[in-house]
Amino acid sequence: MTHHCTKFSGHWKIIVYDEECFQGRHHEFTSECCNVMDFGFESVRSLRVHSGAWVGYEHPLYQGQQLVLECGDYPQCDAFGGNNAYHIERMTSFRPISCANHRESRMTIYEKENYLGCKGELSDDYPSLQAMGWGNTEVGSMRVHSGAFVCYQYPGFHGFQYIMECDRHAGEYKYFREFGSHCQTPQIQSIRRIQQ
Repeated sequence: MTHHCTKFSGHWKIIVYDEECFQGRHHEFTSECCNVMDFGFESVRSLRVHSGAWVGYEHPLYQGQQLVLECGDYPQCDAFGGNNAYHIERMTSFRPISCANHRESRMTIYEKENYLGCKGELSDDYPSLQAMGWGNTEVGSMRVHSGAFVCYQYPGFHGFQYIMECDRHAGEYKYFREFGSHCQTPQIQSIRRIQQ
């Protein structure tokens, strides 16, 4: 059996369990995993993030709904990412977010794709882009200059999540479909920095 996990030399540690409430089989990871089935798991039902920030995916090969996973306990699927608008039944791939830097995160958002239209500079957490003066419920493109952010479909950090990193796509997200494999709309109404 071949394991397709790339080794990182970082400070990441996550323990995944095949049953809720940290029961059943478990495995510790310090690097990315493109498919937990390679380790004999059907899915991840609970997990503990001991160090680093991670992004989990609903499907193998980093596809489907994205879920930010910061230090803490996640006793069941409902707790993954705190997402109120999209319930997932499983998580089957995950990787560390190596560029997460809460103190020095900076990005530019654009109203339209291809970096066109109005733009806004962000370096903080924004529970409502409209409350900060963004005149639209959509973000068509963005540049992440430093750090990593999680963008949410709705205000108050709810809805679909899109993880934006300065070291993925060279920080360039020219079209909204580059936000994630599950992205169907450029609707983004809240954004926060990812903590390491």
